[in-house]
Amino acid sequence: MMGVQHIRANGISLAIEDHGPHNGVPLILIRGQGSQMAHWPAALIDGFAARGFRTVIFDNRDVGLSQRCPVPGQPADADSILDRLRRGEALPAPYGIGDLAADVTGLMDALAIERAHVFGISMGGMVVQQLMLDAPDRLLSAVIVMSACRPLGAEAGADAVAALARAEALLVRPRTRAQYLDAQVEEHGKWGSPGYPMPEDAIRAMAEVAFDRGVDPEGMNRQVMALSGAPDRRPGLARTRLPTLVLHGEDDTLIPLDLGREIAATIPGAAFRALPGMGHIITPALAPLIVAMVADFVAALR
Repeated sequence: MMGVQHIRANGISLAIEDHGPHNGVPLILIRGQGSQMAHWPAALIDGFAARGFRTVIFDNRDVGLSQRCPVPGQPADADSILDRLRRGEALPAPYGIGDLAADVTGLMDALAIERAHVFGISMGGMVVQQLMLDAPDRLLSAVIVMSACRPLGAEAGADAVAALARAEALLVRPRTRAQYLDAQVEEHGKWGSPGYPMPEDAIRAMAEVAFDRGVDPEGMNRQVMALSGAPDRRPGLARTRLPTLVLHGEDDTLIPLDLGREIAATIPGAAFRALPGMGHIITPALAPLIVAMVADFVAALR
């Protein structure tokens, strides 16, 4: 591992790390909305590397050390976005899930990786699904974790009030370092994995690293807008033929378990595992179980 590298992918600069044997089978891990590769537990990365995977992690566009992607004339601060929603104005996404998927294939091109296993959590799981639709020839398999295949919020109705409430819950405002650390602890309390808890001092230590790398509220809000414009992927996924493993926590309070089941039911031949005690965060204590499940899944494909 050479530490953080900056590569050109899909016309932008992405920060990446390349772990494990360089000649190992490539495995690309894709983070969720607003989070950075610094949020991956070391036990997960080291576990995959120890299993022989060339494990590539990266910061999605607009977070961490990767390039910011503002759109001229399109504000991304929370108050401006909410004002436009309240006025009923259209809010075009600055980019879409398809662009995030193209970032991944661009990353693969930059690293001369022809095909890879891809593993994505939450928004990253949606990016994996988009890769299955847009670039199936670049994938060896797909692992979709704590995600959904329909537009989020669709199950609650698409009315303006519901959209506004969801935006208010997801949009981020500027925070001090102390506020960010407190918010990360609070998120673990709301969305964490109760069967595999992470000690508060460890949460704060990880959050310190993430904050110092670069926490950009407007970049995170652009990712929220990208999610809000994500299409229903069910029709396309029903026609896919890629080996797929879907993992979802039984204690996920952010994306319900039934939405994970729906992914597996939609993709032909997909395997589904519901994990007791797992919420919407892969904690260090949970990492070995995830590593074992993915390694066993991949081994069965050979």
